Parts: sequence; structure tokens; C-alpha cells
Amino acid sequence: MVFAASGEGAARTSPRAIQCHSVCGPKRIDVRAAFEHYLDDSRTMSALPFDAVIFDCDGVLVDSEPITNRVLAEMLGELGWNISTRETMRHFVGKTVKDEAALIESHTGFRLTAQWLEQFRARRNAALEAELLGVTGAPLAVKTLHEALGGVIAVASGADRHKVEMQLAKVGIFKYFEGRIFSGHEMPRNKPHPDVYLAAAGSLEVNPARCAIVEDTVTGATAGLAAGATVFGYCPDAAGHSHAEAMRSTGVAAIFHDMAELPAVLARWRAA
Repeated sequence: MVFAASGEGAARTSPRAIQCHSVCGPKRIDVRAAFEHYLDDSRTMSALPFDAVIFDCDGVLVDSEPITNRVLAEMLGELGWNISTRETMRHFVGKTVKDEAALIESHTGFRLTAQWLEQFRARRNAALEAELLGVTGAPLAVKTLHEALGGVIAVASGADRHKVEMQLAKVGIFKYFEGRIFSGHEMPRNKPHPDVYLAAAGSLEVNPARCAIVEDTVTGATAGLAAGATVFGYCPDAAGHSHAEAMRSTGVAAIFHDMAELPAVLARWRAA
């Protein structure tokens, strides 16, 4: 089932009431406890204001961009383009290498081949298998939202499926997304087009207008907004993510800087 991005009469699922049993004391508490307390407050009896949460993967759930772009910089250097990892991230984060073939050719004179791309993916995957870590706070945020929404969460990435699934398994959160992983490589169009987010929402049987999307790049945020969803911009102070000002310019609903805060950010959000 695939929903239109917007429009009156579009299918809509009922908000899920969330029963919480933890009570927060006046002292400093962890984010999950704060989130549960917010939902259990008898004065608001508030439900999470979304029926599904859809995550980007690279830079949102896993800290993969420095590793991937280091390998890419090394391989571009072998073609004659001496470029740093930071510069590579500026050019390629949020995009596929294949889609930037013309840029690579303009700097190297080399036209990308299927064999070169296969070698890149193999070297990239080996480095990720050896070095990859999850984004700080992401596992707890994913677990909390998975429980709160009865498992109605998904990953919608611009990367190839093997990479996405390998990374989620590597950092221990694959079980939360199994059967609900979507790759832009398998869509008619990749990000910044909305196809992968519409496919994820359709599979979850949730109207995109009732979905929260978590993104860290302008390319991804543009895709989520085009799908008709509410997009939240993750903007840590680190290379490999779009700057907060650039994310705000796309029209994201809110900017946040710590992935551990995501459940509380979503719980507090209300449409203007």
C-alpha cells in the first residue's frame, strides 16, 4: 500500500495511546524516564503525536560518514584527485557516489565503472565492519520509540541495502528494523526525491502526514518533506552533517543536537 504525500481523505491511522508506569522524581533523570513521565502525566494524558518514526541511517543511527569518506578520499587520490576526508564529506555526504560521477570525472578524467564502484563498496564495507560505531544515544532512542509505537518504525536510507543492514547489525539495532528497511537504490529515484520515504510509510500502512522522519542532511530532509512528513533535523556539532542553518532553510520542524533527546523531542512536538 502506498499513500499519497498529502491531500484530504488520505488514509490515516489512529494515534496509539501509550501506557507508562515510571514516575519521575524531582532529581535529574535519564532521557527515557523523562519521556515516559511526559507521556504518563495525568494532566495531559498525551499520546505520541505520530503513528510512525522513520530514520535515515548514515549519520543518524551510525557514525559511518568519516569512515566511508576516508575510503572514498583514498580511492579518489588513487585516481589523481588529492582530496581530504573533510572535503570529501562536503561534496558527497547525503549523496551517492554514482550520482556524483560527473564531478569525479571532472577532477580525474576517469569515468566511473561498475568494477570501480564494486571495489569502492568492498573497501568501504571492510572498513565499516572493522571500525563502525553507533551514534551516541541512538540505540536507546530506537528502543524507546520501538516500544512506544508498537514496533512501527523503519529505516529509509539512500545507501545500498547490504550496507544499511550490515551497519544496523554491527551496532546491535537490526532487530528493531528487520523487515522494515528501505533503500533508495531500490526505488525509481533516490533522495532528494521522496520515493524511499513513501515506500516506507506505505509498508507501515501509515499516512506520511502521520510520520516523523529523522534526518541529518539537506538532501534527506528535502526527501522527507516532499513525502509530506514532519522532519526533525539531527545536527550535532561534527563534520559529516548539514549545518543547522541549512537544515532550517529546508523547513524542518525542529533541530536537535543529541540523539538521546529524540523521544522527548517528538513527544513535545505539536503542529503550529
